[in-house]
Amino acid sequence: MALRLGDIAPDFFAKTTHGNINFHDWLKDSWGILFSHPKDYTPVCTTELGYMSKIKPEFDKRNVKILAISVDPIDSHCGWIGDINETQNTTVNFPIIADPSREISNLYDMIHPKADDTLTVRSVFIIGPDKIIKLSITYPASTGRNFDEVLRVVDSLQLTSNYQVATPVNWKNGDDCIIVPSIPADDIPQKFPKGHKEIKPYLRYTPQPDI
Repeated sequence: MALRLGDIAPDFFAKTTHGNINFHDWLKDSWGILFSHPKDYTPVCTTELGYMSKIKPEFDKRNVKILAISVDPIDSHCGWIGDINETQNTTVNFPIIADPSREISNLYDMIHPKADDTLTVRSVFIIGPDKIIKLSITYPASTGRNFDEVLRVVDSLQLTSNYQVATPVNWKNGDDCIIVPSIPADDIPQKFPKGHKEIKPYLRYTPQPDI
């Protein structure tokens, strides 16, 4: 059965390009991103892993660990990493899981038989420090992911986990937020001392509270 938001991210043991890991122990108290690739030496994946390597410092700042997975074995990953580093002008700086048995891919429902019965689709999971799945996105194999968007979602998830706000359409870090409807109007001045603007009783904006 497919994993849903709010489910516990399944734990697993894996061989990776950075050594063996137990997933939950590896995450510790960090956020995590687990994302799958159909196979090694594929063009779209090469660009994705290269770009993620370049922006990984932004995820590091946010206490987010990055973990990729492909159904090919470790020796294939290591050769492919050389190509990624060369063609994308970067250094792959996060582990890639080897999953030739498809055990982990199936555990996370990353293989969709009507798309391809052996290779993974482009799945992305954002997992909180509580090991709960906070976001999942599935792309077809032909479409590269937007990791700037994944970073934006991390900012929103971390903000909204600490404050009683939601983030509006196209929100970016630093923009005004929406006060959640469950907050009574009388409580707003105390909870949001930066002020607020009411458009409708259910649509109330406030400056981002953590900056």
